[in-house]
Amino acid sequence: MINRRDLYRIYGVIFQAACLTANIVALSFLAVLLFEIFSRGYSHLSLDFLTSYPSRFPEKSGIFSAIIGTIFTMLLTAMFAIPMGVGAAIYMEEYAPNTRFVRFIKLNIQNLAGVPSIVYGILGLTVFVRALHMGRSLIAGSLTMALLVLPIITIAAQEALRAVPNSFRLAGFGIGMTRWQVIRHQILPVALPGILTGVILALSRAIGESAPLILIGALAFVPFLPRNLMDSFTVLPIQIYNWTGRPQKEFHEISASAIIVLLVLLLAMNAAAILMRNHFNKKMKQMLK
Repeated sequence: MINRRDLYRIYGVIFQAACLTANIVALSFLAVLLFEIFSRGYSHLSLDFLTSYPSRFPEKSGIFSAIIGTIFTMLLTAMFAIPMGVGAAIYMEEYAPNTRFVRFIKLNIQNLAGVPSIVYGILGLTVFVRALHMGRSLIAGSLTMALLVLPIITIAAQEALRAVPNSFRLAGFGIGMTRWQVIRHQILPVALPGILTGVILALSRAIGESAPLILIGALAFVPFLPRNLMDSFTVLPIQIYNWTGRPQKEFHEISASAIIVLLVLLLAMNAAAILMRNHFNKKMKQMLK
C-alpha cells in the first residue's frame, strides 16, 4: 500500500510533468510563429524599408514614421507614467496611514491593472481627445498609454518598497534622518531594481498595444514625422494592423517585416532596462558590504 508521503511525491512528479509539458507546448507554438514571421518578412528588411515612409504601393512602403512615432510615444509615456507611478507608490507605502480608505485605493489600483486596454482607449478618447481638445495628437496617445501602464508601475513599485527590510528605515531614523532622507538614501536605492523590473514589464506592454491608439484615432497612414506634441502620429502596431487588413499579399509580407522590427525594438528596450537594473543591483550590493 502506498503511504501518504509517496503519494505526495507522485503528485509532485505529475504536476512537474504537466508544467513542463505546458511550457514545451507554449514554446513550440511561439517557435512556429516566430519562424513564420521571419521566413515571410526577412527578405523585405532593408535600409530603404527602415527609412521610407508608408505608401499605397507595397514595394515603396516603409516604416520610418512608425518607428519615430513609437520611440516618441514610449519616451513620453515613460516621462508621464514613471514619476506618477513611483510617486504614488512612495506615498502609499511610506507616508499614507494604514486606513480603510488607503487600503481601498490600493485594491482599486490592483483592479485597474487588469482592466482591458480598450477601456483606457475609451477614457483617452473622452478626456484627452474630446474634453481637453487635444485631438488625434501625439500627446493624447502618450497620455492614454501612460494611464494604461500606470497601475502596473505603481504595483511593482509598491512591492519593491515593501520588500525593503524595516531595519533600513529604523537605522536612518536612528541617526536623525528625516523621512524623505530615509526614502531617498536608504529605501529607493534598495528598491530600484524591483522598480525597474516593473517599468520594463509596463513599457513592454505599452509598445505592443494598438487598441487604445486605434480608439483615439491614431492614423495608419502618416507620411511625415511629428514636429510637435499636437501633430498626428502613428506607431508600429497601428501600421502592422493596417497592412495585415489589406488584401494584397505583399502588404502581409512587409507587415511581417514590421513585426520583426517591433520585436527588435522591444528586445533593445528591455536589454537597456535590464542592464540598468543590474547596474543598480550591483551598486546596492556594494553599499551593503
